[in-house]
Amino acid sequence: MPVSEPVAGAATGSPPVPASRAVAVTVTPMELLRPESHLAELISGFPQVELLVAADDGGPDADDDHDRLGEELRATAAGLELPGLALHRLGLPHPLPVTAEGDLVAALSELVGFDPEPGLYCLAPGPAPADPARGVVERAAQRIAQVYGIPLLRYRCLELSVVTGA
Repeated sequence: MPVSEPVAGAATGSPPVPASRAVAVTVTPMELLRPESHLAELISGFPQVELLVAADDGGPDADDDHDRLGEELRATAAGLELPGLALHRLGLPHPLPVTAEGDLVAALSELVGFDPEPGLYCLAPGPAPADPARGVVERAAQRIAQVYGIPLLRYRCLELSVVTGA
C-alpha cells in the first residue's frame, strides 16, 4: 500500500507527494556516498528505493575485486541509515561509453517492472553538459520516465574540486 509523505527536494509549496517506491540511477557510488549527497536526501523520502549504480569508481583492477567492491559499497551504504535501499550494480566501464544507454534502459526497466504501481518515481542526476557519462545516465532515465509515464526527479551532483593556495 502506498505511503503518502512528502519527498525531500519536492517543489516548495506543492502538496505532499504519494511515495511508494523509487527507482534511482547513478553513474558511480560516490553520488550516494559523498557527504551532503542530494541523492541520499531524496532517497530518505521513500520507503523503498531500488538504486542502480552504473559503474564502479575503481581503477583498472576493479574487475578483479568486483565482489569485494560490492560488499564494501553495501557496508558503506548501510551506514547511511536508509533501511529501504536496495543496491544493484551494473558494472559498466567508467567512464561510461555512449553505447551504455541501452544497457541502462534495460536494467532500469527490470527494476521498474512490467506494470509500475502508482507512486513510483525515477530519480536521476541533473543535466551536466560537460559530463558525457552523466548525460548517458540522464538520457536513459528520461526514456524510462517517458515510456512508463512515471515522474522523474533530478538530484544535484556535488562536484569535487581542488583548491590550491595562490
